[in-house]
Amino acid sequence: MASEKEAALAAIPSDAPTIFDKIINKEIPSTVVYEDDKVLAFRDIAPQAPIHILLIPKVRDGLTGLSKAEERHTEILGRLLYTAKLVAKQEGLDDGFRIVINDGPKGCQSVYHIHVHLLGGRQMNWPPG
Repeated sequence: MASEKEAALAAIPSDAPTIFDKIINKEIPSTVVYEDDKVLAFRDIAPQAPIHILLIPKVRDGLTGLSKAEERHTEILGRLLYTAKLVAKQEGLDDGFRIVINDGPKGCQSVYHIHVHLLGGRQMNWPPG
C-alpha cells in the first residue's frame, strides 16, 4: 500500500509519545483483544488480513524498533512473541499465522514504538512484500 510506504518514509524516529502511547493511555479508542501488565494487543484499523492484531509493550523503554533492542529488552521481546501465540490461539488461528516486525524506513515502520503484527485468517504467500 503506497500510503503505508509514504507514512514510513515520512516518519521521524523519536522518543516523543506516539499514537500507541495514546492507545495505552486510553486517549484514543481501540478494540483490545488482550491486555496484561506488560502487553496490549488490539485490532489494526487498516487490516491486511482477516485477522490483523498489533501487540505492543506498555512501556517503550527506548525500544522504538527492533534495531534499537538491547540485552535488557530480551524479556519484553519474548513476552511479545509469547503473547502473539496466546492471541493467535484465542483468535482460532490453529492452521497458522504470520508475525511481522517492521523496522526503519525501508522496513516500512511508521510508528516508532516497537510493535508486532499478528496476521491470519487467510493463506499467506512467500515471499512477502
